[in-house]
Amino acid sequence: MLKNFMHPSPTPSDTRTPGRSGVDSHRFKDTLADSARPVDKAASAAAAAQAAPKEDGNKLIVGPNIKLKGSEITDCEILVVEGRVEASMNSRDIRIAEGGVFSGKAEIDVAEVRGHFQGELTARKRLVVYATGKVSGVIRYGAMSVEEGGIISGDVATLSTASNKVSTLAPHTSSEPSQSDASNMELARGKRQL
Repeated sequence: MLKNFMHPSPTPSDTRTPGRSGVDSHRFKDTLADSARPVDKAASAAAAAQAAPKEDGNKLIVGPNIKLKGSEITDCEILVVEGRVEASMNSRDIRIAEGGVFSGKAEIDVAEVRGHFQGELTARKRLVVYATGKVSGVIRYGAMSVEEGGIISGDVATLSTASNKVSTLAPHTSSEPSQSDASNMELARGKRQL
């Protein structure tokens, strides 16, 4: 019975070619005829460009109910999180789907969050938090957009602001304090009021 299910016996009216289990031979006649026709290279290049996906690069999809824990993700240009990931990564894109959770450290170009991100996030170009998204922790971004309902909490700053904080706190090389150093010292002591 199972043998008949896997390989049905041919009937006289069957148009299948022996050796092509279950494949109709008449389907290949048109394909062979089409392949013999001359091809317009410009038209085929344009069709290939339209058919090619716009997402180039290595892509890792962590599906729903999948947990990836305690790893560093490398050589991945696009990470799609539908399950749970606890890791660190430096990549091009991260896309956290609704229901997906990423915990850890991510340094990326573009972050799209529909689920949850917890940890340290640096989005060099753009951070997008959708209505169902929640981002918490230390967050640095080049540009950001948040849909109504999206949540961001923690230490949040633009990359330019974060680098300015570092430069003003860096030690001054001159032996005499500058005006800005004196102002910073007064602020730290609570003497100066704004």
